[in-house]
Amino acid sequence: MQCRQSCGQACRRALTQVMRPACILVSAVVFATAIPDLALAAGEALPAPVPTPGDYPRIGGMGGRGFVWAFAQMHLFLAAFVLAVPLFVLIIELLGVTTKDPRYDAMAHEFMKISMAAYSFTALTGGGLAIALFLFYPVVMEYLMQVFRGQTLIYAGLFLMESLCLYIYFYSWNALRYGNRKWFHLSIGLLLNAVGLTLMFVANAWATFMMSPSGVDPQTGAVIGTVWEATRNPLWNPLNLHRFLANIAYGGAIVGAYAAYRFLSVRTAKERSHYDWMGYTSNFIAIAGFLPLPFAGYWLMAEIYAYSQQMGITAMGGVLAWLFIIQAVLIGTIILAANYYLWCGLGRTAKGATYAPYVKYIAVVIVAGFLVWVTPHTLILTPEEIRILGGTHHGFLGPLGIMPAKNTAVNLMLVATFLSFQLFYRSSREPTVSWARTGNILIVTLYVAGIINIVAAGIYGYITPTVYKVGASVPQVVTTVSIIVFALIIDGFMGRGAKTAKVHWGRMSTRSQYALFVLPVAFTWLMGLMGYIRSSVRTHWHVYTIMKDASPEAYIPTIGQAGNAITLITLAFMGVIVFVFWLSQLGASKQAEPAGEPAE
Repeated sequence: MQCRQSCGQACRRALTQVMRPACILVSAVVFATAIPDLALAAGEALPAPVPTPGDYPRIGGMGGRGFVWAFAQMHLFLAAFVLAVPLFVLIIELLGVTTKDPRYDAMAHEFMKISMAAYSFTALTGGGLAIALFLFYPVVMEYLMQVFRGQTLIYAGLFLMESLCLYIYFYSWNALRYGNRKWFHLSIGLLLNAVGLTLMFVANAWATFMMSPSGVDPQTGAVIGTVWEATRNPLWNPLNLHRFLANIAYGGAIVGAYAAYRFLSVRTAKERSHYDWMGYTSNFIAIAGFLPLPFAGYWLMAEIYAYSQQMGITAMGGVLAWLFIIQAVLIGTIILAANYYLWCGLGRTAKGATYAPYVKYIAVVIVAGFLVWVTPHTLILTPEEIRILGGTHHGFLGPLGIMPAKNTAVNLMLVATFLSFQLFYRSSREPTVSWARTGNILIVTLYVAGIINIVAAGIYGYITPTVYKVGASVPQVVTTVSIIVFALIIDGFMGRGAKTAKVHWGRMSTRSQYALFVLPVAFTWLMGLMGYIRSSVRTHWHVYTIMKDASPEAYIPTIGQAGNAITLITLAFMGVIVFVFWLSQLGASKQAEPAGEPAE
């Protein structure tokens, strides 16, 4: 008891020491963004500048779009990775403290080692992006500096603080590994994540302001409000949530690829066991971030439609509509790869074979949902093909191309993915509670009733007026979330005192590891695609309806041009990641490895 009290007192002291500067920092951010500018108070607000073709410098006859696109996308890829890893590393490290299992601590430290190797590349691409923006788009950057004023300096200060916290957190790992000092180390990680998330939120404000400007005059673009008003624009919170979840899924996918790379390269059974456990943990993190991601995407698109119907139609009903078919292909690939890895994982336990017959039914649901999701509503046809078909809509497949069918498909795919994880979880546990049979019946009833409700809501989406079709998807989302939450709660109570079966970590086929390689490639391509869509919905505006793009590149790139650019950037990023993996392995520490088998 005295030990527990001393640990608690040490934890409180550490939190107080670390969170005090964090509170001061947050207060400074709020103060700097909430007060009005003195010039504005004096009535000296200037209208937004009107760029001319001469305001866009060219180097060797080349404009800045390609440079900015490449630097921005590479920086976002790397920033998403280095931001996400400390988030789940902190949780894993805390699990090591609460369970007193040093293997969690070793895995968390290895994850951070990968992130540290990528951090320098993040800073380099960020610096390259800043130079490219100020060099090629000086008028646009001058206006954004006028809108956000001192927030840009706060951003620089936050970046320096994040770097300081990151290096202290990583290099003090061994020094603060034992006793009460571990709580101080966790507090440093908490501060690191708070600063990192604040950085992301600030950068998101600049991006969303260009899509949905606020705090400025809608006619002239003159700054009439505070920095906080410009920051808290209509799309800020939806993008914050969407990127937060996407970053977690993305970070899990990348460290999963590292675990697969090490699993295939090591020689001893002990090392294979460790990296198999690490790969499973990474896949779990990726799925946990991915499952709610479509709902966050729906919210973002709903807010885009609410702010500007023209912008929403451009995204999903205009020139960019077919890109969402490509998005469906990539998301379907991610879901299939993640599920395949989970199905292979059933072979780690003796009981897993009893669940193997159910895999084919889950696969049918996922594949059928995938095929519905990629079915377009209208087809690009020649006049002769239209005559033969009788119109641009296929008589049978056409109805599968509208949102009621696609919402139904994606919700069923998410439910099936969660079921795959639940089967693996059950394969290593034998409930001993007296009501275990009743609990199993409740879970089966929950799935059956939920699937019926999802399908019924999808059918209702066909017969309801168009204005209510979006609302018809809400019951489907609620049902999917309810299945996941209540199934976890029931399993949690059933798992109390359960008999734990031995998990044979390392008993995985080599082909299963290639599923972990698929995830980061598909995620990276998908993030590049969605970044292209987010920028293109502004069409010929730098700041939507406020500042027009007067450069020769004021057009939406074709799907072919965008596809080539995104593919090249994705390949470049994969090259950087392979180098990061090699670098992190080269600089491996010589600390003693923890004894025993990996935890579950």
